[in-house]
Amino acid sequence: MSFYALIPAAGSGSRMGGAIEKQYLDLNSVPMIAHAMMVLAREPRIARIFVVLSPTDKRWNNYAWQGWEERIEVLRCGGATRAETVLNGLDAISQVCAADDWVLVHDAARPCLPDEMLAKLLDEAAADPVGGLLAVPVADTLKRAAADPASGTRAEATVPRAGLWQAQTPQMFRHGTLVQALRAAGSDMTDEASAIEQLGLQPRLVESDSRNLKVTYPQDLELAGLILRKLHE
Repeated sequence: MSFYALIPAAGSGSRMGGAIEKQYLDLNSVPMIAHAMMVLAREPRIARIFVVLSPTDKRWNNYAWQGWEERIEVLRCGGATRAETVLNGLDAISQVCAADDWVLVHDAARPCLPDEMLAKLLDEAAADPVGGLLAVPVADTLKRAAADPASGTRAEATVPRAGLWQAQTPQMFRHGTLVQALRAAGSDMTDEASAIEQLGLQPRLVESDSRNLKVTYPQDLELAGLILRKLHE
């Protein structure tokens, strides 16, 4: 049994509103994706890191990735959606990765994953028959917006937060099970765990915290920079 990591990085990051794909935005003097790769590369149990790019990606080769050549392999088979990109990547590594091997799918836009959280996920999910994901119990009060926002977006109802968790990455499942789940679920899945759930399986929730944020909007980039500086003090 081996552990592999897969980073889907074929998206454009349109919500950031810039001309540069989100994964290549500068974060503390290096591309954001480099931080996601570095934490995975520091974990000795991960045998190899696969980065799935768009076939038309023109930026990857603009950077020097010295020191990681033995750990990282680029796959230019990204698709139109996250689910398609992940499935294409899983198909591409099927000659290397056995059906029972673990695959950790991690967002390129989660650059602040602490080493200890990654180790915790590996320890707990590898002992689980299904696998698992990092997640955080929801603390804020949740509101459902009204269906007709003609007079401005309005709260229609408060959603009980008991038992609700916010999913993060990495999400870690057996290669064979994840391929089966994504093929059955289609291309509209926003995370791997939801596809696994549609098989009738229940992934383990491994408690994380808010440092492992996803950079989605421009203001998130500044916060990520502060978190990274604190992590590496």
